[in-house]
Amino acid sequence: MPLLVKICGLSTRETLDTALEAGADMVGFVFFSPSPRHLSLETARELGRQAKGRAAKVALTVDADDATLENIVETLRPDLLQLHGKETIARVRDIKAKFALPVMKVIAVETSADLAVLPGYASVADRILFDARAPKGATRPGGLGAVFDWHVLEKLDLQLPFMVSGGLSADNVAEAVRVTRAGGVDVSSGVESAPGVKDPEMIRHFIRAARATEELMVR
Repeated sequence: MPLLVKICGLSTRETLDTALEAGADMVGFVFFSPSPRHLSLETARELGRQAKGRAAKVALTVDADDATLENIVETLRPDLLQLHGKETIARVRDIKAKFALPVMKVIAVETSADLAVLPGYASVADRILFDARAPKGATRPGGLGAVFDWHVLEKLDLQLPFMVSGGLSADNVAEAVRVTRAGGVDVSSGVESAPGVKDPEMIRHFIRAARATEELMVR
């Protein structure tokens, strides 16, 4: 299977176009006000139109209520909902049923003990994203540039598609894929020159590195 590459936290037409032209499979838009990557609905509408038909549009939310999700879905028309908060298994199931969209649940990882919740979420989600656990006191759960121990996933037996995130960059994406055997990679801060400021050349470099990893895995 080809490696899926997701560029998350895009917020300008220029950087979105760079990601699309470089071959990103998924483009992520953040709807969480504490994040420097947070989008207004007006901007999301414009970027959603730009990305339509060129890559899968992913809406990232953190413990959003139904009204918030409804506004996002109506505005962006996402292909996938990324739930990055403390949503329960029941909440994930309810969101899927209400909005009739595939859901990717994020699981924060620090140690193997964090995988205890995996069977429950895997029974209701369409895809899993493993991200580094945010440190205590952090105001947001992701996009912090932290790497977790990928060896925690080394012998993972999961039938559901999964991706890895957390501190990925062009320099370490090959190792992340080699260790985890993930079907996809998700990057945000690793292609930024400053928090929330995507760098076009870093985006291109990351996607090239991810594609090179894909070629090596096939051999």
